[in-house]
Amino acid sequence: MPSSPPADPAAPAPVTTLAPIAERAAAPATLPSVTAGDLTWRPATADDAHALLTLKNEIAEADAEPYRETIAEVQDLFTASWRDLATDSLVGADADGTLRAWALVDTAPGDVRTVRTFLLGGVHPTHRGRGIGRELLAWEIARGRQLLAASGKEIPARITLYAEDTDPEAKTHLYERFGFVARRFYSDLRRDLAEPVPEVSLEGSLRVVPWSAELDEATRLAHNDAFRDHWGSEPRSAESWTHGRSEFAPQWSFLVVDDAPDADTLLADPHTDPSTAAALRAGEPLVVGYQLAGRYDEDFPVRGYTFGYTELLGVRRSYRGHRVAVAALAAGMRAFAADGMQYAVLDVDTENPSGAHGLYASLGYTKVSGSRMYSIEL
Repeated sequence: MPSSPPADPAAPAPVTTLAPIAERAAAPATLPSVTAGDLTWRPATADDAHALLTLKNEIAEADAEPYRETIAEVQDLFTASWRDLATDSLVGADADGTLRAWALVDTAPGDVRTVRTFLLGGVHPTHRGRGIGRELLAWEIARGRQLLAASGKEIPARITLYAEDTDPEAKTHLYERFGFVARRFYSDLRRDLAEPVPEVSLEGSLRVVPWSAELDEATRLAHNDAFRDHWGSEPRSAESWTHGRSEFAPQWSFLVVDDAPDADTLLADPHTDPSTAAALRAGEPLVVGYQLAGRYDEDFPVRGYTFGYTELLGVRRSYRGHRVAVAALAAGMRAFAADGMQYAVLDVDTENPSGAHGLYASLGYTKVSGSRMYSIEL
């Protein structure tokens, strides 16, 4: 953890030495049993996808969450190579074989600044109040600690979970009793597409182009650069970048490229990653900004309106201040509107260091809901 600044600003800051990850993670040798609720517990398998979809959507409806999932989204849980569902998941079935609770402890390949585990799961509303959530969360935390210890990464570590602002207080109180602290807050914003979308002129050799598979890797590199100063963000590996795109809308996604980048300056920047440097030397296209969108038709009746969703918006750090984000976002909004969508929607970290909140407010986005990130820092 970072130490407090010294009283004398001219004096060097003290160096905080982390204990070994195996010590900090305090991983148990065995996982606690989950026995509550008269359910039968086992790891999830791909055959559970349809039953898990029903369970997840019934939980979302009970908790007034602003989304519903598709079968393709649930099936994505079973296809990532870095996940081991046999050891990192549980589902609880009642006597009729109906799934009533689930849990998944996930990781993120490529973490280099903070190694993380993510706890996912829930209990059906008909089976709450039986101690299932408490036992399931204890199991997840223990498994998360085991995965952190096994990573061998001698960097800060974090156990993470997320909650919608609509979630019942009993759920968030449970998180707090287990030592989780709400550390980040997110706003779900929307913008009425009946309002005019601004025309944006880019300077010099910058231009907006539609997303294409040929530029997707260059977009990943741009993303890793754009988010390296965002709290909690880690580089995306090639596999994690392309995985989970069942609802990706390429027709609504746009990039900003620089046809004549100042390669010498970028190559001299110590923050330019080796892959970007190699692309610059080879004269390959440089993606400097992007707006990647998704289409979530299942959510339209839940929210009561149609919308295009901006999944990711980012600008390389050296290109901020040149209206790159506005140009990419405006291109996306025009595409949403052309397909008959009523709103443009996105989520933003309320403490985003790039000033995104001010940008969105200036474009007419307003908050409609929110969510939080809870974590245990190790």
